[in-house]
Amino acid sequence: MLTVKVANKASKLIGASVLAWGALGAVSFAQDESQAQSSSQMSHLHDIAQQVSPTRIEQDIQTLVNFGTRHTLSETESDTRGIGAARRWIKSEFDKISAQCSGCLEVFYQTEVISGEKRIPNATEVVSVIAIQKGTSDPNRYVLMSGDIDSRVTDVMDFTSDSPGANDNASGVAGTLEAARVLSKHKFHGSIVYAALAGEEQGLFGGRILAEYAKAQNWQLKAVLNNDMIGNIEGVNGVINNTTARIFAEGTRQMETSEEASWRRFTGGEVDSPSRNLARYIDKIADNYIENLDTMVIYRLDRFRRGGHHRPFNDLGFAGVRIMETNENYNRQHQDLRTENGVEYGDTIDGVDFDYAAKLTALNAVSLASMSWAPKPPTDVSISGAVQPSTTLKWLALDADENPQLAGYKIYWRYTDAPQWQYSRYVGNVNEFTLKNVVIDNYFFGVASVSKSGIESPVVFPGPAGSFNP
Repeated sequence: MLTVKVANKASKLIGASVLAWGALGAVSFAQDESQAQSSSQMSHLHDIAQQVSPTRIEQDIQTLVNFGTRHTLSETESDTRGIGAARRWIKSEFDKISAQCSGCLEVFYQTEVISGEKRIPNATEVVSVIAIQKGTSDPNRYVLMSGDIDSRVTDVMDFTSDSPGANDNASGVAGTLEAARVLSKHKFHGSIVYAALAGEEQGLFGGRILAEYAKAQNWQLKAVLNNDMIGNIEGVNGVINNTTARIFAEGTRQMETSEEASWRRFTGGEVDSPSRNLARYIDKIADNYIENLDTMVIYRLDRFRRGGHHRPFNDLGFAGVRIMETNENYNRQHQDLRTENGVEYGDTIDGVDFDYAAKLTALNAVSLASMSWAPKPPTDVSISGAVQPSTTLKWLALDADENPQLAGYKIYWRYTDAPQWQYSRYVGNVNEFTLKNVVIDNYFFGVASVSKSGIESPVVFPGPAGSFNP
């Protein structure tokens, strides 16, 4: 058995002339980095990471496991067993959290009757539990964290056998509840959605329903952080590792038009979708705020030919990623509870590392807080500079009433084969800037908005390929 301990990515080479992203690129509008890092909001980001409780996460996972099964087709009338009891308990927890913050959460069930599907042949009410923490100045801008309520055993249609689903995915739901407990103590410019989604194992129905709702309500949904299995550190390959996590992020948008594809062919953007730049943002959060955690950005929608609840959001053009453990244990996924040839099968709570689940929950919480305190990502970013010695970027000025915290904007660029942004320049509160003697052909470029305390939005790549607006 191989045990791996990995240090943070402080030693990763990202270019000798990088202007330190610092605490998420904390170069203030006066370019006083040390002052920005000591700001109250920067300090709060560190505090948020420390406030996530492994004990509370363990308690929540145990409660969810105690419902016996949370299969989508399982019991709904019992108070102690089945998905009905589970979702009522989840709502009661969100209600408690809201009561403790003077009603700061809007908590509701989101339902739709599904039938005629391969895995839901008969009419079944799919019920998710949603809690929304409204922003103070820009309430129609949202970021979202989700976990999945339902569980399953080997036969996806077996809704009566015990299916603890401790890691898959009580861990994600427990993390979402814990993030709500921590973040509800703060106020943010943008809104935060905490979602316990149903019907994942039967066909990603809860995510599809919420994504369509967000579209119909004209939510400016800038980020979807889907957490599906965030508690296992012992892989079926024998590796034990509590210091890494994966962020899956798709490239080209599913809804890209033929005209946009033609434009992208000549301008780039295959690795700069909003999902990819969201993943880069979370990766930097891990480096700067989460102790002893190295995240891997995976250039793929999900695991090989597999899926998760972020996909329905990606399908509609929203920026969505999947956050999860690095080393999966397939003996504990989608398995009947049994022992064969000395091997124990089943997703039981003894396979969950609560400190690790807390670490990944903290990654989510800090990412959500940072994006919600930051100004909105720039919109309508464009670029020019063909056959010229310099590169010019333009964008629309953000609405001052929605973004009172805005200080200005920051341009990023990197070599085209570099995974992370390498170079940056704060350019002030303008909506156009020319980088002199920086040739457009040699780099990829993007623009981020910056708050007065130095907190930044994700970087936006120019053109439709990189826009955070679907």
